[in-house]
Amino acid sequence: MKYLGIIPSRYASTRFPGKPLADINGKPMIQRVWEQVYGTVDELVVATDDERISSVVTAFGGKAVMTSSLHRSGTDRCYEALCKTDGQYDVVINIQGDEPFIRPEQIELLKTCFTADESTQIATLVKAFDPEGDFEKTVFNPNSPKVVLNNRNEAMYFSRSVIPYVREKRSSEWLNNQTFYKHIGLYAYQVAVLQEITALPQSSLEIAESLEQLRWLQNGYKIKVAVTQYETIGIDTPEDLNNLLSGHKHPAP
Repeated sequence: MKYLGIIPSRYASTRFPGKPLADINGKPMIQRVWEQVYGTVDELVVATDDERISSVVTAFGGKAVMTSSLHRSGTDRCYEALCKTDGQYDVVINIQGDEPFIRPEQIELLKTCFTADESTQIATLVKAFDPEGDFEKTVFNPNSPKVVLNNRNEAMYFSRSVIPYVREKRSSEWLNNQTFYKHIGLYAYQVAVLQEITALPQSSLEIAESLEQLRWLQNGYKIKVAVTQYETIGIDTPEDLNNLLSGHKHPAP
C-alpha cells in the first residue's frame, strides 16, 4: 500500500493565531511535526491556507500545498490537498499539526490497521487512561474525547462525556474496574472513503458533540482502532506552549 501523509495547518487559530509558526526550541512547530513523521509515509505534505506557513515549510525542505481557508475541518483540507498532490495513493493519513511530539511508531501502528485488513475504511488510535491518574481531570475532561470499542477493535461511539458508565461503583473506583480509552486524534482513510465522507452533510450527533467522526459512524462507516501506549500532547493555546517549554508538561509513554 502507498501512504500519503498530510499535515493540515492553518494560520488563523482562534485561541492561538499563527500557531504552526510558534517557536519550539529554535524550530517552528510545523517543522517539529514534519521531522517526527518524515519517512513513515511514501509522501508527506503540509496542507495550509497561508503563504507564511507555506514559505516556512519550503524553507526547511518540506512540501506545502495551498488549500482553501473555508474548510471546516482538517479532513476537508486533507481531501483538497490529496486532489492537488501528484501520485496514486491507497491511504491518506491525517497528521495533527499541533502535536510536535507525535511518535513515528504511532504512524506505523495506524498503518497496520490497513495492512492487517485491507477492507479497513478509516482507522484511528486510542490510549487507555492511566488507572492511577486523576479521574476528575482526565476522564471527566470534555476536551478529551472518549471511545468505546467492540470486540473487533472498531469504534462503537465517541463522546466528550464519560463512556461507559460504571453502574454501582463510585466514580473514584471506575478506572480500576473498567478500561477507559482516550481518543488520539490521528486518522487514516482509504482514498475513496475520504472522498465520500467529505461530501457528507453534518450529522445530528456530530453537531451535538462537535466531533466529526460521529458523522462517519452515523452514516454507517466503520472506524478501525489500534491501541497505542504513547501519549500525545496537543498545543491549543500560548499557555499550553509555555507550560511545555517550562517543563510543566512533557511527552510520556
